[in-house]
Order: sequence, then C-alpha cells, then structure tokens
Amino acid sequence: MSGLAMPKPDAETLSRRAEIVADMRIIVPGEGVVDTANEMRAFETDGLTAYRQLPLVVVLPETVAQVSRILKYCNERSIRVVPRGSGTSLSGGALPLEDAVLLVMSRFNRILQIDYPNRIVVAQPGVTNLGITNAVEQEGFYYAPDPSSQIACSIGGNVAENSGGVHCLKYGLTANNVLGIEMVLMNGEVVRLGGSHLDQEGYDLLGVMTGSEGLLGVVTEVTVRILKKPETARALLIGFPTSEQGGQCVADIIGAGIIPGGMEMMDRPAIHAAEDFVHAGYPLDVEELLIVELDGPSVEVDHLIGLVEAIAHRNGSTTCRISQSEQERLSFWAGRKAAFPAVGRISPDYYCMDGTIPRKELPRVLAGMRDLSEKYGLAVANVFHAGDGNLHPLILYDANVPGELDKAESFGADILRLCVEVGGVLTGEHGVGVEKRDLMPEMFNQIDLDQQMRVKCAFDPNHLLNPGKVFPQLRRCAELGRMHVHRGQMAFPDIPRF
Repeated sequence: MSGLAMPKPDAETLSRRAEIVADMRIIVPGEGVVDTANEMRAFETDGLTAYRQLPLVVVLPETVAQVSRILKYCNERSIRVVPRGSGTSLSGGALPLEDAVLLVMSRFNRILQIDYPNRIVVAQPGVTNLGITNAVEQEGFYYAPDPSSQIACSIGGNVAENSGGVHCLKYGLTANNVLGIEMVLMNGEVVRLGGSHLDQEGYDLLGVMTGSEGLLGVVTEVTVRILKKPETARALLIGFPTSEQGGQCVADIIGAGIIPGGMEMMDRPAIHAAEDFVHAGYPLDVEELLIVELDGPSVEVDHLIGLVEAIAHRNGSTTCRISQSEQERLSFWAGRKAAFPAVGRISPDYYCMDGTIPRKELPRVLAGMRDLSEKYGLAVANVFHAGDGNLHPLILYDANVPGELDKAESFGADILRLCVEVGGVLTGEHGVGVEKRDLMPEMFNQIDLDQQMRVKCAFDPNHLLNPGKVFPQLRRCAELGRMHVHRGQMAFPDIPRF
C-alpha cells in the first residue's frame, strides 16, 4: 500500500497469529475461518482496488453470538477488527489491515420478517439491496434506495455508508429508510437502536450509526421501510448542447416545485460509453443527457411531463424522448445503471470519485473539471445524481503507465477541493474511508474533527474498530481531554451542562 499511511501493525498481535487463528476456529467452527494467503486474496481489497492488503485472518460468522464473542475476544486482547460486507465500497472503507481480523458479514444473508401492513422488512446485513425489493415486489412493494451496485451491495454496507442511488432525490438515502438496527459493540455487547416505528425516543443514535463506516459497531440486523410501487412511472430522455444548459434545466425543474422520482445526468464520454455497452437509444450528438423520472397517479405524471418538457425547451434542449412503455423506461435507466462498467470498456482503469455540491454550482464545477482534465492530461467521464448535486466523476487512466495513478488521485483530490470550495461536501454516499481521509481538514477544522473523534471514543475507546479510516490522524481518546470526574465532582461544576 505504497503512498497510503496506515496504522503501524502491532508486532505482538502478529507474533500471536497462530494462536488467534486457532481461537477464531473455536468461536466459528467449520469453514468460517480463512487464513491462507491464497484464500485471503479474495478479501484483500474492496471497490477501491488501487489499495490492497492481506488481513491477519478472515472470519465469517453466522450468528450474533459469534460476532459478539469475536469482538469481545479482540477487545480483551487489543486486536484490531475491520468489518466487511460485500466489499463494494468505493472509498476503501473495508480495506484490511495486516494485524486485523477481517470480520465478513456475508453469511448473514436471510430476510427475517416481511410485514406488509406496517410496510417493513427485517433483514440480516448480508442481504443485498436488490434482494429486499425482490422479496416484496410480488405484492407491489419495493425498497427505494437503489445504488448502482444494488445487485451486489449489502444492506449492512448501505447502512455503513448511507448509500443513495438514482431515486434518493424523492425518497431519501438509507438514513431516511432505515427504522432500526441490531448491532454489536466492540466489547461484545448487543444493542438495539430504533425498531419498527418511525422515530425512536431519546438521542438519535440510529442516525449516528448510519454512515459511521464501521467505526462504531457491527450491524447484525436491519429494519427498513418498504414503499408501495407508484401507479405510474415515466421517464424523459433530454439532450442539451452544453452542460450549462443541462445544469440550469435541473435547477429550474426543482425551482418549479417538481420533485422527480429520479434525475440523473451524463456527459458526452459517459453517454457514448453507455450507448455502446447497452444500446439504450441515447442521442450521441449532445454534450449532456438528462434523465428525469416522474411517478405517481397517471394524471399527475402526464401533467408534470408537460411542465418538464417545457422547462427543457426553454433551456435549449435539442432532443426530448418520453417513455411510452415500462420497457422503454427501464431501457433509459439501463444505460445510467451500467455507466460504471461501460466506462471500464473504454479505459484500462478509472478512478470513481464522489462529491456533492449545491445544484446551482453544477456548471461552474463541470467547467472546473474540464480545466483540471487539461492540467493533468487525463480524461474524465461524468455521471451524477443531478437532483441532489451528488457527482460521480470517472477519471480515466492506465495503472500500467508509471505515475498515472498518482496523477488520477491528485486530480480527484482537486475535484473534491473544488466541491468544498463552492459550498459542497467531500462525499454524498461513497463515504470517506481511506480515499478522502486526508482531505477531511479541507472541510473540517481541528475542533470539528476532535468532536467527531469523541463520538468514536464513546463507542470504541481503544480504537480497535476499522482504524486508519475517516480520521486523518489516528489519536488516542486520552489526547482529547475526555470529561474527567474526580471524587464525584466534575471540573467547573458551575457551568450548565445539557
């Protein structure tokens, strides 16, 4: 892992590897422990494949009791643990450590309860995102968050990264669709947050856990809400001669009070790659392609289609197709859903970024990316959730050319700096992981980072869960000056505390 600073491996832990592996086999008998280099190779990286590291050992538990025993065992012996779901993370969130147990939750793959009257599904964390929809679609229901990797990504990983997808504009991210979780703390304690009701009482610990990237606990059960499929869903495929016109159309649609079920944009390189791959009928003579999906009662959808068509025309659209069947609507989305593998066909490698900006800044940021592309001599294809400003630039490079990976990473870092500069944030759904870790000071000052670290300390005071991720500097909780109570008396007792 050259170029990426990670926590120094603990020599004592490495020296006790054989003992640790043997103890893991006692906790998880059968084929639940993988310890040979060749077998562990499948787990050495996640979706951020530029970085690879074999773990100390891979453990695949099947029960909550086993997860609890593993974490308690590691906590008592100061052994680091890296949780992992399906390994589709694009920020290195599941990157193993040389001295850490890689805790893989893929065997937790059952749906435990489907409650149609209350519109909830209770699933184990290894169930795929799409697996939830597949389980309920025969009754006319679906699970709304739909990341592009939904066929493979796990619902537990979605909770860890607060994943979104093309329909998150109207129906929300994972945080808006998860009602409760069961989780195991680093000390082995099993706790429940939320449940089958909409809002939990007290502190929003469920909100803290959603998007916590495996730093606070290991999720063993997830309760999500499911939605009834809308009566009608139709999509418009709109082409523009410039990105500025496409970006203004997005702003005007939202400004008119229209909230589409999904609103996605692709630029020329992404359009051509997707069309060659899927043959969805995309126009090839436009610079920007906007996909707008409207859903609801058919009368409402027909009315909104007319409004969106008029807004697109006022912004100079050169083409506008409206889906006339469910098959055609799905074909519009097929190209967008396949954009990542499609771009993989036109470049030996690509680096997928994730930043979020205010919608009004879209033309400025796209122009800035073009300038950066010339500066670094690397092409970039853009696909993004236009409605909520979540960008996914794909930087094209060749890892076999010396220095190109470094250039791609520098290019990506400059894109993220630009996002923050215009009032945006470092990530929308991919998480921070190791990819954006060292850019956190671009967005947060030291006071902010210390406060975030205090949350980590409350759940994992010894920093054993997924260390080296998110925080740019690994620090001990004692260095943060945790509140100290001496003989029942806090310092400065006259200060009101709420």
